[in-house]
Amino acid sequence: MSASANSTSAGTQCIGGTTPRSMKRVVVLGATSGIALEVQRRLARRGCDLALVARSPQRLAVVQSDLLARGARQVLICAADFTNIQSHAGILDFVRRSFPDYDTVLLAYGTMHEQGESESSVDTLLDELIVNYVSAAAILTLFAADLEHRHTGCIAAITSVAGDRGRRSNYVYGSAKGALSLLLQGLRSRLHPAGVKVITIKPGPVQTAMTDHLPNAARFAEPELVAADIVRALERGAPDVLYTPKIWRYVMTAVEHIPEGIFKRLNF
Repeated sequence: MSASANSTSAGTQCIGGTTPRSMKRVVVLGATSGIALEVQRRLARRGCDLALVARSPQRLAVVQSDLLARGARQVLICAADFTNIQSHAGILDFVRRSFPDYDTVLLAYGTMHEQGESESSVDTLLDELIVNYVSAAAILTLFAADLEHRHTGCIAAITSVAGDRGRRSNYVYGSAKGALSLLLQGLRSRLHPAGVKVITIKPGPVQTAMTDHLPNAARFAEPELVAADIVRALERGAPDVLYTPKIWRYVMTAVEHIPEGIFKRLNF
């Protein structure tokens, strides 16, 4: 496959590289995250075309080669920093020009600082909110408008079970993910008349680089299991809200029903 470089906006450098829902052309925002890598490998084996966006052009190039070797028909890469909101229009422009018939958008990036760091540093708190919510809301708004105009497609975004209820151990991260879940709920309602699917993906703790520092990380879900659930949901365009592994739907239902007077005394 031939590749060509395209500069779409400041801070953005882009390079060109049958399912039940006809998912064939997938845009992945945050393509070098642990979960995204596993999702992309599964999509590559299905022969999908992929457009990958992440910060590091070097890591993207490595992923591009790997996915082509695994069976992807085409892999385009675009290096951009999602926290640079002004670069988002360039990302969409690249996708529309180089990948015009895309049918699926998966948002898979995020960050998780130690809760104590967010409590002691407003800068850290703002970074957590900007990465996990503000930037995600901004770029999804652009893609939502494009798919709404086309009356087709699917948007899926990885949030977290941490957004279902504020806990003392990670309420800053959780608040950002909870806000993203609410945004997706609103988008789902708005885009339904246009025939655009919106899926909220809520993983429990997963073994990735983002969680390696946490206690009991070895007991977290394997990314391969979570990726399998995500790809299945993308293929079906359902459910509206995916808990993965599925046990977390029941766990969080129980957590949400704990009375506040008791919940605030729990040390977790």
